[in-house]
Amino acid sequence: MSKTNTESKSLKFLYGNTFGRIILKILTARWISKLCGLFMDSRLSKPLISSFIKKNNIDMSEFESDNFTCFNDCFCRKIKEGKRPLSGDERTFISPCDGLLSAYKITENTILPIKQSSYTLSSLLRSDELAERFRNGTCLVFRLCVNHYHRYCYPANGVKGENVFIKGKLHTVRPIALEALPVFTENCREYTVIDSEHFGSFVQMEVGAMLVGKIHNHHGNGPVFRGDEKGMFLYGGSTIVLLFEKNKINLRKEFFDATESYEETPVLMGEKLSI
Repeated sequence: MSKTNTESKSLKFLYGNTFGRIILKILTARWISKLCGLFMDSRLSKPLISSFIKKNNIDMSEFESDNFTCFNDCFCRKIKEGKRPLSGDERTFISPCDGLLSAYKITENTILPIKQSSYTLSSLLRSDELAERFRNGTCLVFRLCVNHYHRYCYPANGVKGENVFIKGKLHTVRPIALEALPVFTENCREYTVIDSEHFGSFVQMEVGAMLVGKIHNHHGNGPVFRGDEKGMFLYGGSTIVLLFEKNKINLRKEFFDATESYEETPVLMGEKLSI
């Protein structure tokens, strides 16, 4: 039996019957995630590194070091200077990360399709007041796969507010799980509002998936600069969401066209997104 079929049957068991969901509730408890994070931070996880690199075809020559003490050292590996150059000047909005991009126009009654689930702005942010600021604006969703670079940057100069952490239950992001419950609203996430000169106030949100030990952001409130590292994800597939106010950013049309065709656009950190 193939690995894919085995995983599919396991997920059907977890999400498809009462006993499976009891086990799932245990597996998705935060203490399990923390325990997994401790393991990934320990030397005991080193044997996982070589197979992870090989399986995901990761070119280690792009990174500063391959002398890792644990799996998370590898997962959060730092790229060499110059490998992610910043496109354009400070009036150009750049991608905050490597990933697969989807772009949406936000109308008054928009339900945002994120990870094949549906969300209002209010449920995404858990704030009606903040959500109202982004009515008729734009939403960008960057989906990071395990082979992507898992550090991310500030996409514009500005002044950031406090980090707001929303505690959630961590679930797998595989398709069968998405069919069973609104996964995104169950995931922990952290966001901040950044006030920028050229793009108004925008939200930058990081979202963790199952078995992500934590979302690690470096800074509290204060000035931030385009291209500076904002933070990193530990082990697991992850997502970054950006929200813009109405008429504050002019993005490349190809992103919206691809999304309407149910396609994601590969982007790299530092790549020009605005026109």
